[in-house]
Amino acid sequence: MSLLRSRGLKVTLDQIVQIEENYNHLRKTKIVCTLGPACWDVDKLVDMIDAGMDVCRFNFSHGDHKSHTQTLNNLKQAMKQRPNKKIALMYDTKGPEIRTGYFKEGVKSITLKKNNKLRVTTDYSFRGDENCIACTYKGLPTSVKVGQNIMIADGSLMLEIVALGENYVDTIIMNDATIGETKNMNLPGVKVDLPVCGEREINDIINFAIPNAIHSIAVSFVQCAQDVIAVREVYKKNGMDVLIIPKIENLEGVLNIDEIIAVSDGIMVARGDLGMEIPLEKVFLAQKLMIEKCNLAGKFVIVATQLLESMIKAPRPTRAEISDVANAVLDGTDLVMLSGESANGLFPTRAVDYLSRAAYEAEKCCDYVRLFNDMLESKAIKNPTEAICANAVRLAYDIQAEGFIVFTESGIAAKLLSKFRPAQAIIAYTNCEYTANSLMYYRCVQPSVFEFKDKKSDIKAAIKIAQEQNLIPTKGSVIVLYSLDKTAPEEMSIMEVVDL
Repeated sequence: MSLLRSRGLKVTLDQIVQIEENYNHLRKTKIVCTLGPACWDVDKLVDMIDAGMDVCRFNFSHGDHKSHTQTLNNLKQAMKQRPNKKIALMYDTKGPEIRTGYFKEGVKSITLKKNNKLRVTTDYSFRGDENCIACTYKGLPTSVKVGQNIMIADGSLMLEIVALGENYVDTIIMNDATIGETKNMNLPGVKVDLPVCGEREINDIINFAIPNAIHSIAVSFVQCAQDVIAVREVYKKNGMDVLIIPKIENLEGVLNIDEIIAVSDGIMVARGDLGMEIPLEKVFLAQKLMIEKCNLAGKFVIVATQLLESMIKAPRPTRAEISDVANAVLDGTDLVMLSGESANGLFPTRAVDYLSRAAYEAEKCCDYVRLFNDMLESKAIKNPTEAICANAVRLAYDIQAEGFIVFTESGIAAKLLSKFRPAQAIIAYTNCEYTANSLMYYRCVQPSVFEFKDKKSDIKAAIKIAQEQNLIPTKGSVIVLYSLDKTAPEEMSIMEVVDL
């Protein structure tokens, strides 16, 4: 056995030489794009859909309801031009992030020198300069200790706390830096006492997310299961189902990852803030651990932040960035996400295309049979429904099936098939728009809204649609999962092989 095979990989010289032009149809990993000024117009959004965008993220750390509503309207126009392409929507909360304040009138940036003193005040009305800046966190002086660090602007400025006051902390500047206004601020190793779902988030949910049928919410700075439960209660009170995606951005979230996964639909590995909360050399370990835990639990996972950061300004990513994307896919992520690359970058469409290519190439060298067997050895099967789906995947390998056709109301069967990471596509048909949207977050799954009639005609119509979309070939066989009784739970699903 080769060393690569022992690591769950299959790489040949042919794979290196061959160029695949149909990678978007064949790609299993989903792509999330943050919308912003660089891609607000309809034509650009159409281009990004064509390049492989699967999920659109509305980042409420920036913008307001008016700007996000206009972007959503433009996106809907773009989607009408690509009716066969499903696009899911994600609302990302501002959350309990801490930011620095504004500067004196006319000043847009300040330059700070190493070893100088800098006071950080909790009076956010204060207009800052080189001697004192404001921050949004009222509890700063009571949350930190002398000797701890403050990191500002994604870590480009580091401060060491030397004294505590009633409404301020005094610090020593650890490095030369120039910073702008309202930059993010992190307190490594400090448990921040701020609600993940405050008044602003509740207002955004009630007045933007729910009226616009945005069925997934990425919740910033989740630290425990109760944070997730609190958000779900807001949606329940307003009568809407939602996919809750906690963003793991600090040490508390990592330490409580098991309880967080248990009450969530999926998680986001938000490496930007996480890399300032834990040592940088530990971030890849946290990423691998969280991906594995989500894979075993059958929950989707998103890897985010700085995947193609250089493409904010450059037309090509670095080799290291492409390797980072590929390794995230090999680790088992369901989705990869662009942030500034698509929202503010000069080349948003090219960034999507490079992400799609890198993900596809990584998927090609996965040893899916070994991956499946490893999943079984980990005792990942929890109930009879999972056993049916595991057997369906095993059968697909035995008969070399071309794919799976799944008829599902709740999405359970398709999600469980995805858990076992088959080499084949999972084509899911559902009569529920919410289910179709939720399945967009799962690796391998291609969902469509479909009106159920009867088993025979449904299978025939579904195969025809899948072939027209180049998801399955015209010859071979597919494995179909279907419930004989529309009123029965999906535990009653049957499995059969259908020749094409």
